[in-house]
Amino acid sequence: MRNIIYDVAVSIDGYIAAPGGDPSAFPQTGPHVSDYMERLQTYETVIMGRNTYEFAYQFGLAPGARAYPHMEHHIFSRSINLPQHTDVNQVDDDWLGQIDSLKSAPGSPIYLCGGGLFAGFLLENHRIDRLRLKVAPLLLGDGIKLCAGVKQPVLGNLMSSKHYGNGVSYLEYALS
Repeated sequence: MRNIIYDVAVSIDGYIAAPGGDPSAFPQTGPHVSDYMERLQTYETVIMGRNTYEFAYQFGLAPGARAYPHMEHHIFSRSINLPQHTDVNQVDDDWLGQIDSLKSAPGSPIYLCGGGLFAGFLLENHRIDRLRLKVAPLLLGDGIKLCAGVKQPVLGNLMSSKHYGNGVSYLEYALS
């Protein structure tokens, strides 16, 4: 069974982006970024919600194109408007069934890319296996929560940690 890994930058007050989805306050350079880029190469499949996918349009991603060329993409949305022929798969119904199918397929762990709402849905339904957090030394005060809408506590077991000279900390948790 493949793990779903939520590998994301987060502020110390629990936000993955400022209001409006702006991630620019997070440190964009340094060894934590190099380590993240190396981890990206280990994923063959990425899952994300509509807001995360469409966020990349402002950086030149064409609708229907892959944000990570080497990964199979699954966009979970009932309302996204993609071209008829795309390089990505739109999942518009039976989200949990589709997630379970991806988890049971052979391959490397599945990368959950951004999306506090989608991450909250997956966490609430016990589908996230690991958190890989790049904790930035900043307080945003508001914005997109790491996991929005989670109503029950979820216990994490710290598997590894690394502290960078720029104040960023990497924390990896297995979730139960």
